[in-house]
Amino acid sequence: MTTPHVGDRARIALVLVSHSARLAQGAAELAAQMAPGVLLLPAGGTDDGSLGTSYDVVSTAVAEGLVGTEGVVVLADLGSAVMTIESVIELDDSLDGRVVLADAPFVEGAVAAAVTAHGGGTLTEVLASAEAAGGTFAQSGSPDDRFVPSASPADQLAAAAGLEDDSPGAPRSVTLRNPLGLHARPAAILARLVAGYDAKVTINGVNAASVLEMMKLGATGGRELVIAAEGPQANEARDAAVAAVEGGFGEV
Repeated sequence: MTTPHVGDRARIALVLVSHSARLAQGAAELAAQMAPGVLLLPAGGTDDGSLGTSYDVVSTAVAEGLVGTEGVVVLADLGSAVMTIESVIELDDSLDGRVVLADAPFVEGAVAAAVTAHGGGTLTEVLASAEAAGGTFAQSGSPDDRFVPSASPADQLAAAAGLEDDSPGAPRSVTLRNPLGLHARPAAILARLVAGYDAKVTINGVNAASVLEMMKLGATGGRELVIAAEGPQANEARDAAVAAVEGGFGEV
C-alpha cells in the first residue's frame, strides 16, 4: 500500500477563497481535520480585512500552494470570488495546467477534495472529487440491487450472505461500534485508508473513497455495514476497512 506524496505533503494543494476571512479559515480547519497531510490555504476577505475578495490575497495563496506541490485546486464561495480567481489564473500564463477552479460547493467540495488529495490524488482526481460533491445529496439513480444504501440492516446482511464466498473482495459484514456512527471523522479515516489500495471499495453500496457518500448513509452505532471490494488489492482493501470498523476508529 502506497500513498504518493511530494516529500511529506500531498501532491495537490487547495486554496479556499471566500468573501469572509473567518469562513475561509473555518473551511480550511474543517478540511484539515479530514486530511491532515494536505496544504490548505484560506484566502478570505480583502487586504484590509473587510468582507470581499482580493486579487492579491488570492494570488499570494495560489503562489504559496504551488511551492513543493504539483498543482492547486481552488474553491470559491460566491460568484464574485469566482471572477477574482479567474483573473488570477488568466493573467499569469505560468499557472496554466497547474491551477484549476472547481465548480463545487465550498465546504463539501473542500472536504471531498482534501481527502482525495491526502490519498495521493492527481490534480484531475482532486478536481473531480470536489465537483462530484455537488451532487452528493441530490436524489440518486438506481443503486446496485445487491447493496441498497437505504435498505434495512437485515436486507443488507441478506445481500451479503448471498454473495459471501472466497472470491476477491467478496462482501463481508461488520458491526459499526462507534456510538455516534459513521460521522465525519471515521468516514474520513476510511476514505484515506482505502485510497492507499489498488481497489475500489464499497460500504453498503456507496464509494468508500467518498467521505460525503459514506456520511449520507446515516449509519448509526450498532448498524451492520457490508464492505466489498474489487481490483488487484481487493482482499487487502476490504480487510483493512473491516478491521478499521471493528477497531472503532479509536473512539471506543
